[in-house]
Amino acid sequence: MTSLTPRLAQHIISRVGEAGQPPEYGLSFINVGNQHYLDILATEYLDRLLDGNRGSAFKLVQGYYGGGKTHFLHCLRDLAWMRGFLCSLVQLSPQECPYEDPLKVYRAVVSQLAGPPAQTGDSPTRGIGDLLRDFADGLAQRQTPEERAAWLKRISRKVQVDSVTFRRAVIAFLQCCWSGDSTGEALLESWLRADPVPRQELKPYGIYEVIDHNNAFASLRSLCQTMTGFGYPGLLLMFDEVDRNLSLSTRRIAALGDNLRQVIDLCGSAQLPGVLFLYAVPPEFLRLVVPEYPALDQRLRSPLPLSRISPQSTLIDLEKLELQPEELLLAIGQKLLKVFQVAEQWTATEAIQQGNLQALARACAQYSFEVGHRRTFVKSWVAFLHQQKQNGESWMSEEMAENMLTHGVTSPDQAHDFLDV
Repeated sequence: MTSLTPRLAQHIISRVGEAGQPPEYGLSFINVGNQHYLDILATEYLDRLLDGNRGSAFKLVQGYYGGGKTHFLHCLRDLAWMRGFLCSLVQLSPQECPYEDPLKVYRAVVSQLAGPPAQTGDSPTRGIGDLLRDFADGLAQRQTPEERAAWLKRISRKVQVDSVTFRRAVIAFLQCCWSGDSTGEALLESWLRADPVPRQELKPYGIYEVIDHNNAFASLRSLCQTMTGFGYPGLLLMFDEVDRNLSLSTRRIAALGDNLRQVIDLCGSAQLPGVLFLYAVPPEFLRLVVPEYPALDQRLRSPLPLSRISPQSTLIDLEKLELQPEELLLAIGQKLLKVFQVAEQWTATEAIQQGNLQALARACAQYSFEVGHRRTFVKSWVAFLHQQKQNGESWMSEEMAENMLTHGVTSPDQAHDFLDV
């Protein structure tokens, strides 16, 4: 298991303290409450794909904004990376990347597609171009030119894909990497990213079409088929609705519903080999959007959410965790206290800070009616610990805890000092 170094601890505290967002690395040191969901997904899905089961699955993750959806997806990504999977975490929004726009979705997936980091804290190889370069370099180190040519003929050309053009572009890209054709490499990478490319420049590589709205999802399926055909154990594709306006037009709801229905059907028919597909939404999505599209509603409705007794259920409900709200906040706070002490090289008085933690967790659970109360809690707790380290330890009353959550200060006369921290 990775050790908690001061550098890693500082990264964790910086991320959760500044924006209440999950850290890029080291989530296991602060994760609580959702382990039963992660265990089911790891054993029932990731491990089975790792064992050669070429099936696929779709899961809908439900949780309020600030309720841990992105955190959960990061945790699952770490588990997938540990098993050698390629992962892509895409943040969806109405303007930047709406899921009902296939081309924008494809571009986002290939730009965020990442392989496992060499070690914790390292940046992963990200983007379809760099991933294929690493793959080409690995083959070049293990095989002679003759062996690579035989591999291309035996394996690559036989990979079953929806788009033969996509497979041809990937093969041509690998050949450019091996031959040192940097111009062709850049051109084909742009094509694979669905960037604008002059068609006449693609003809020497046997490519006569571009990736557009009409074939974007077919290209996404071909991406999955190609990478698993090349020997990767699987892909984890995650889509996180970070800023959706639920007042969608009937046309947009139909487009969104049709695209999701297609993915669910493809997973059911195993046409996305080795793929675990997650779509994270707020609870309003099931209440307001899904009923407008009956075909999607029928596929997403489950008698029970995902659990150990219903591991095949589609719905993962992050509002139903193993711990009650106050217990969950206490557990999070205890882990953050340990990480904070490593990050700041500071030793807290255990009795004082445990008492302060209980006061803050109790106030947050009782008086915070915002759906993002967990995010409010972690930001407040980290800010308070900084104050305790700088100004000296003291006890927090219930009134002080309420003031911190509502006004960001422990009491009116401390406002100046606290905000200067």
